[in-house]
Amino acid sequence: MTESMGNLRRLVLDVLKPLDPSIVELVQLLAEQKGVDGVNISIYEIDRRVENAKITVEGHDLRYEEIVSVIEENGGSVHSIDEVAAGRVLIEDVETPQD
Repeated sequence: MTESMGNLRRLVLDVLKPLDPSIVELVQLLAEQKGVDGVNISIYEIDRRVENAKITVEGHDLRYEEIVSVIEENGGSVHSIDEVAAGRVLIEDVETPQD
């Protein structure tokens, strides 16, 4: 990702991952990536061999491709990008009448 593409600050990914490595191991690997300030992994469904996880990564100048590579190298696959934020500040969702 080049600097001209913007300052990627938050990624929320829906990920299917094997039981091994554990989320403790995976969160530590992701936290070591350049630009990452924090990572949260929440499991919302467990099968016999896989877990569905929501992975939230926050930082400065996040490198999407590198984050996905860490997930894939550990047997996971990104199903969707559920949220993304970029810029100098993080903007939280605001409830509107449509919500």
